[in-house]
Amino acid sequence: MTTYFNYPSKELQEELSRLARAIVAPGKGILAADESVSTMGKRLQDIGVENTDEHRRLYRQLLFSTDPKVAENISGVILFHETLYQKADDGTPFVELLKKRGIIPGIKVDKGVVPLFGSEDECTTQGLDDLAARCAQYKKDGCDFAKWRCVLKIGKNTPSYQSILENANVLARYASICQS
Repeated sequence: MTTYFNYPSKELQEELSRLARAIVAPGKGILAADESVSTMGKRLQDIGVENTDEHRRLYRQLLFSTDPKVAENISGVILFHETLYQKADDGTPFVELLKKRGIIPGIKVDKGVVPLFGSEDECTTQGLDDLAARCAQYKKDGCDFAKWRCVLKIGKNTPSYQSILENANVLARYASICQS
């Protein structure tokens, strides 16, 4: 039986390598600004601000339009879907604002955790079903990397072999799809 492998083109390999080196550049890190609407609601509530589209946009604008020197220490920003399509007061899309500062926009692509059947209260992550189409669109819309979250429960009997295997497979599929 012959096995065929899908290898990325030389151009794609070079792009992925360039992005990886830029993201992990010495002295730099990734800003996680991918809070969901509900998480943003908690943050805004803590400061007495109503959770509206406009207040979330203004909060993110504050993060992305601060002193340009922030780019000396931030290589990339993980965005939430809503944020990807928001704009600054002057009409500049946040993605453009970040790119002008030399910051690489990324996007959260998982769709949350769900219970892992047959486990001791463990979970796996959903969102692989339409990931290829979403990644292609996010790339067109300016994102150059993606974030996916898996959770392993640490305890006396966890993580289970089932959970490790399931989450490793999910992460491998995510990586393969995102790089294609």
